Parts: sequence; C-alpha cells; structure tokens
Amino acid sequence: GLGIPAEPLFRSLGNNQTILEYFVNKSLITNLIALACTIGGYVSDHHILFTLGLFALSGAITNWLAVYMLFEKVPLLYGSGVIPARFEEFKVAIRQLMMEEFFTEQNIDRFLSDSSGKASTLNLTPVIERIDLSPAFDSLVSVIESSSFGDMLAMLGGSQALQPMREPFIEKMKLSIQDIAQSEQFNTLLREELEQPDIISGMRDKVSDIIEKRLNELTPQLVKEIVQKMIKKHLGWLVVWGGIFGGVIGVIAAITNNF
Repeated sequence: GLGIPAEPLFRSLGNNQTILEYFVNKSLITNLIALACTIGGYVSDHHILFTLGLFALSGAITNWLAVYMLFEKVPLLYGSGVIPARFEEFKVAIRQLMMEEFFTEQNIDRFLSDSSGKASTLNLTPVIERIDLSPAFDSLVSVIESSSFGDMLAMLGGSQALQPMREPFIEKMKLSIQDIAQSEQFNTLLREELEQPDIISGMRDKVSDIIEKRLNELTPQLVKEIVQKMIKKHLGWLVVWGGIFGGVIGVIAAITNNF
C-alpha cells in the first residue's frame, strides 16, 4: 500500500535480518502517525491537519523508497539497486583508499623509523620458539666429526655420544637468538634494511596483492551487506526526518493557502 514491493522487503539479507527490520521501528511509526494525521484531517475536515499528514506521509514514503532503492532493484525505476550494481567501482574505491591513504611508502617508512622504536621493534620470540634447530646441531656434530677431534669422538662412541646434548644445545641456541633479536644493534640493522626503497616497494606490492585477492572474493550481495552494516543504524532517521520536514512544509503550505 506504500508503493514498495512487499516480497523483497522481507527477503533475508544475512545475519537473519531483512530490509524491513532496519526501518520498522522508526519508519513504520512515522508512516503510521502521518497516515493517522491524514485520515484524521480528512474525516474532521481539518485542512491544516490533513495537509500536514499528507506532506509528512509523502516525505516519509519517498525517503523510505529512496533507502530501499539503494540496495534493491525496483522495476521501471532507473538508478535503483545502485550499490549492488556498482560493486566493482566500490571494490576499486576501497583498494585506492587503502593503498593511497594508508599503505603509502611514506607511511610505511614512518612506521619503520618511528623514533620511539616501539612500532619498529619486532617481537621475534614466537617465531624463534617454532624454529627447528635440529639441523644446526647436526651441522655442529658433522663439523666435530670432520675436525681433529673426530678420532677422539669415535673412540667415545661417535656422534651418538653427543645426542644427549641435542636438547640443551637447542634450548641455549634459542635463548641466544632471542637475546640477539632483542638487542638495539640488531633492531637498528633490521630497520635500516627494511627502510630500503626496494624493500618498502616490495611491501606495498605484497599488501596490494593481499587486498586485491580479498576484494576479488567480494560479491554484490556481500558488498550490499557491508554497506548496510555501516549505515543501517542511521537509515531509519531519513524516513523520520522526511516525515517531519514534509509535515512542516505541509503546515506552511496550508497556512499560506488560507491567506
């Protein structure tokens, strides 16, 4: 009865929500009040009340339809469903925003060369803990076997005699590497290397590839849901203010007409 297709209003848009659920609280109440004023003014032959309600209803319904048309295609209404229809442009805009405003070479360089050192000091401890240092121990054993101590080691049982030292060696090596990684000298050298132009350019390329791959996973439906999540709390107020301003204009028109 409001000029909006009923079935699409109840169509699920994800997270068990529908378009109608976005506006039912504010918009429906606004429309009902405006409709009541229109009917009441008509029945009581109250010209100002009737004009107020009619203009308020017109403004509320128009804004309601405009909001609906952002997300859904309405037959014969050119420009409806603009967000899903332009989702490719939406994706390009996101990529440009990320790369041109956030991941610029200047911002990356500023992050890496932060004077406090907090932003550019990497915590490598979790990485070091996962490193398998067994090959390092095997290399040490190989060096000992090929050295002048090889014959002596052979008399003591060969490389098997050193196996009890494997775990203590690995533990001590990890602690030593952690100490090195946390030293100021290491972090200074690391920042100097990371700040090289070709390194920063490579970082931007990798970030760009990640963003590009993620955006390629977007669909028109997903884009629509993303936009709705961002603005759904405020869309209902468009209908409310449409009804209010429409009502004010209606009162002005009614008063002016009486003169």
